[in-house]
Amino acid sequence: MHDLISTLGDGLSNAALMAWEVWWALVLGFAISALVQAWVPRERIQSALAGEGLSPVARATGLGAASSSCSYAAIAIARSLFAKGASVASALAFQFASTNLVWELGLVLWVLLGWQFTLGEYLGGLVMIGLMWALLRLFVSRAVERAAREHVAATDAQPAGCAHHDHGAHDHGHDHAHHGAGGADGAAPTDWRERVGSLDAWTQVAGNFRADWLMLWKEIATGFLLAGFVALLGADVFNGLFLHDAPSAVRVVWAALIGPLIAVLSFVCSIGNVPLAAVLWAGGIPFAGVMAFIFADLIVLPIVLAYRKYYGTAFALRIVALMYVTMVLAAILIDVLFSALGLIPSTRPSTTDVFGSIALDYKAALNALATVGFVMLMALTRRRAAAPVHAH
Repeated sequence: MHDLISTLGDGLSNAALMAWEVWWALVLGFAISALVQAWVPRERIQSALAGEGLSPVARATGLGAASSSCSYAAIAIARSLFAKGASVASALAFQFASTNLVWELGLVLWVLLGWQFTLGEYLGGLVMIGLMWALLRLFVSRAVERAAREHVAATDAQPAGCAHHDHGAHDHGHDHAHHGAGGADGAAPTDWRERVGSLDAWTQVAGNFRADWLMLWKEIATGFLLAGFVALLGADVFNGLFLHDAPSAVRVVWAALIGPLIAVLSFVCSIGNVPLAAVLWAGGIPFAGVMAFIFADLIVLPIVLAYRKYYGTAFALRIVALMYVTMVLAAILIDVLFSALGLIPSTRPSTTDVFGSIALDYKAALNALATVGFVMLMALTRRRAAAPVHAH
């Protein structure tokens, strides 16, 4: 009994220490994301996503990068775009960008793992979009895409009392209303200089900030807890899982293959999988495995089930297979590139390094400022029950 209590205490302590390490980065990242969502016009982009050429895919990538990092919101918005005529390439590009090219993810990666991982994440996101675009028709025929559109249309035609919701993230506690139109009272100014001094404009930012936290706090907390307890596993477990004694090339390929599978089994998606990625890196997984693990938040089991509900089984299985292949290939390519450039860190942090410690240092000051900002933005949402919005 004493050992059990000690283990629980150690795991919870690790989780709390990791939360301390990244609290300021989380708040800053979500604040930047909320500002971009509220102030970057997207109406013209949404109207130009049809077709499979470079232009609509590039626009979808930009639209995704200007969104929140919530995986559930990403797939719900992609479904909405697809239903309104966007190509499957554009819809998938949006999903990849929304979960790999956003501010908050890059900041937390930088804090916990280093700038090399942030760079790898952003480059890898672009590589995945390129690979997806190139390989799309090998996995999804036009007939299967037409069947998926018919499935979406049939689902949308159901009476309002049916179980379907356009923002299917409801099913997982991820109501992301701010991806629709409206919010506040629609009176916020449209000019950047006017917005900076407008209380209405900052109320909209605060609404997006609050909505992202409401969607993602469970994933983030679960990620900290998983990381805290997985770190208690012995070195033998990590050495066996990551083929520590195998040749380097074998280890890289194996890590890229199992990284997404670990993510699927962990059930954690979005920014919540970064803490566990840090523990896996400290435990000996190759760089490619960390990248593949982080890329894989779009194929965790609840999201795969949502794909099936949105598009039908055939289309869902094909896009999951396509995404898995692109994640593995992108992770390997980034690993090879970074190895050639000498960008992969030569030393790994210990478990103690990963979780850090609480002390009166610069992190304490940053966390204090972040807490003040967090409280102010949350309080601002009470001004007029502010609804989160995007700029139009």
